[in-house]
Parts: sequence; C-alpha cells; structure tokens
Amino acid sequence: MNKEVGITASKNDDFSEWYTQVVIKSELADYAKTTSGVIVLRPDGYSIWESIRESLDKKLKETGHRNGFLPVLIPESFLSKEKKHFEGFNPEVYWVTQSGDKPIGDRLALRPTSETLVCMLYSKWIEGWRDLPLKINFWNSALRAEITDTRPFLRTSEFLWQEGHTVHATQDEAENEVMEILNIYKKTIEEELAIPVITGKKSEKDKFVGAVYTTALESLMPDGKALQMGTSHFLGQNFSKPFEIKYNDENNVETYAWQTSWGVSWRLIGGMIMTHSDDKGLVLPPKLAPIQVVIIPIYSKEDREKIILEANKIKDSLSSNNVRVELDDRDNHTPGFKFNDWELKGIPIRIEIGPKDIAKNQVVMARRYNQTKDDISLDKVSETINLELENIQQQMFVNAKKILDERVVRVSEYQQFKEELKNGKMIDCSWCGNQTCEDKIKEETGADLRVVPFDGTQKSETCIYCKNSGTTNALFAKGY
Repeated sequence: MNKEVGITASKNDDFSEWYTQVVIKSELADYAKTTSGVIVLRPDGYSIWESIRESLDKKLKETGHRNGFLPVLIPESFLSKEKKHFEGFNPEVYWVTQSGDKPIGDRLALRPTSETLVCMLYSKWIEGWRDLPLKINFWNSALRAEITDTRPFLRTSEFLWQEGHTVHATQDEAENEVMEILNIYKKTIEEELAIPVITGKKSEKDKFVGAVYTTALESLMPDGKALQMGTSHFLGQNFSKPFEIKYNDENNVETYAWQTSWGVSWRLIGGMIMTHSDDKGLVLPPKLAPIQVVIIPIYSKEDREKIILEANKIKDSLSSNNVRVELDDRDNHTPGFKFNDWELKGIPIRIEIGPKDIAKNQVVMARRYNQTKDDISLDKVSETINLELENIQQQMFVNAKKILDERVVRVSEYQQFKEELKNGKMIDCSWCGNQTCEDKIKEETGADLRVVPFDGTQKSETCIYCKNSGTTNALFAKGY
C-alpha cells in the first residue's frame, strides 16, 4: 500500500477494509507473512502497548501483584490434568512434536493460556497460610490457531497480553480479587483508551473453560459488533483440587486454595482504533499517543532559519512540560503533505507556525479528533497545549460514551430484537437464564449473549425468546 494515497476505504461503507488500512498505513503494525494470522508491531504500535502496559503494571503493583515470567512450551500431560479446561482449548493449540529430527515423546503445546502450568508451579510453592495470597502477573505472548477471519490486533495467532494468576485462602478473598481486577481494567480502558465499557458476568455457556464464573468488559464498535475488552475469572477450587494446590491453615488443617485468573491483550488497541478513528486515518487519545503534538513550520527559503528557531523554542518548552512532541522540519515535503501524513498517524494536536503567525505572536493549534483549529498566543503555548490535551482525552471519552448509550437499546419483543440488531445495536432485554434460548437466539440472529450487566437485574419481564418469566437482563450483540 502507498502511504501517500492515504485511506481509500470508508469507515461507513467498508469497515473491514478501512480498519486494515488504518492499521497498516498509520504504521502501527504490518503482516509478518510467516504464517496465517501473525503480525509485526512497528514502533508506534509497540509504544501504545508499552503505555497500556505501564499504566496497568503500576496499578497492579500498587495492589500487591508482582511480575513473573513463564516458558511458552507446556507439556500435554500438564494440560490434561484439568480435562475440561484442556478440551476447551485443544482446537486452538499449536503442538511441538519433535526436536530437530527426533520425536520428543510428550507433545508440547505453545501456550494458549497458562493456568495448567501455573497450577503445577503453585502446588510446589504453596505450603502454609503464610504463603497466601500469592498474586503474580505475567506479561507475555500467547498462541492460538486463528486460521480464518484473522484481523490485526483483534484476532491473531500470536498476541501480546498479560495474564494474572492468584491464589487465596478464602472464597471471599478470591472473589474480591476478581472484582478488583475488573475495576482496574475498567479504569484503564476508560481513562487511557477513552473507550466506555459495560461490566458484568458471562453466561454459563461463554464463561472461561474451567472457571466457576467469568466477569467481562464489553464495548460496542462502530460497525455494530461487540468487542470483549478483558476478562476476570473466579476459578474457585476447580484447578486447586486436580493440581493439589493446598495449604495448612493456622490450625494446621490442610485446605484447598481458591484461585482467580484474568487478562487483557493488544485487542485493546484494535478497540481504540475502531472506536475513535475516521476516514483520514488514526485518531489517538493523548494519553496513549506516542507523539502528542507535532509542530509543522511553514516557511520559504528566506525565512526558514527564523521559523525553525521559533519552532524549536516551542518544542523545548513543551518537552520541558512532559509533552511528547515532534518537530517536522523535513524540507522534501510540503506543509500540506505533512498535515495529511500526521493526520493519518492520529497525532492529537498539530501546531502550525509561519511568518504571519510570528508577526501576530501566535500559532495555529489544530485538533485531530474533531478537525477544529484555534489561534493561540505564542506566550501561552505550553499552558494551552497541556490543558487542551486533557480536554481532548476527556471529550473523546464523552463522545464515545454518548454513542454507546444511544446504541444500547431496550426491547421486549423478539421481532424488535431482530430489527434493532440489523441496525447495529446492542440489545438489552430480559432473559430466562436458559441456555436453550441463548442458543436459539444465536442460531437465528447470529447474536451472542455478551454479558449479564451487574446492574441489569429485571425479574418482572418475560424472556425475549421463550416468554417465560425473566430472571435477569442480558445484553446481546454480534461479536468479534
């Protein structure tokens, strides 16, 4: 693809092609072309992941979690210890069957997730109540055989993520951990990525394999499909019993421990791209933007030195105020080309400075997210830019939240359910709790039960499908 052409697909008319072009042409990632569904992160894409990681890592460490490292190879004998969990992941597992030219015997799985490996280790490390709680987080990659319908960041065969695994003495402590992590995720996604999310529980059908229950964060993308942004699982004693994760309590009584696991991946970046970007390219929330401000000097040959001098003063002033700023002083491109180039990359603020601006003691500030411009005083650039970055961050979330609220619609009739689904809406309706109704809705409409919201209990209405008494409200949508 030629970067100079820009985005040639429309977000409204060809969402899939538009999304791929934004990812590739904004230079966040590229296809590795090694095997199906594998991508390479370019520096800007990795910088965004680093920002998410840094924000989450700080919050996790503040709540008593520590980081560890796990190998990518897991013996099949480990996986088969928790049969239900293993069977759930088996279709997605990549297997290593030989070393060099020799068979290795027990097959090795390329890690799809790490519960079984972690449990084998925890059974060795935990002996008494003083060893609990054990709260470890792992920043690593996972591999799952996504052969069809792959899409950068959203569905890839290898992906970056974090997965946390904790062990607790009591059920209450473990369940509190589940909610604490969910709230940390929500805060990060909404405040850093400016994406509003809905929290709740997954249905029994869609919970994490081997969990007692799964909590999740869901959002709705502009094409009407829901995106699961993260999950936090209460594992109960479903892993501690087969893996013998036990401890001696204060009375020296041997007791099985209680566990959780949780994670988010670079899928968050895909959600951010879809939520905020437009037909000109990427639109980045300031907190995650690798470059927050780009300065574009406008000059002729005669006044270049003077304009560049002033532009550098602005750059130094912004840098000293912890703004990530770039001065684009390339002589081989016109200002117009530079405008389009940086718009494609989603830089939150562009500063334009030329001879007429200096004469008026001002610069032009252009906002990427809403395409508006203002003249600002040259003497107050740093102060104004810092305030504007905060305002843009907040306004991007407000705008996204308004759109989400408008697109979650409450219905009580199945025909209306189907009509609103075709209009790209997320459906809020009463559900009886029966998986048969959940399966029938999926079969007939393609919609999944995305989440049962924590605040969605409505027992007085009838189920949207079978018309028996409803037990709770549920949100349905087609999903990624």
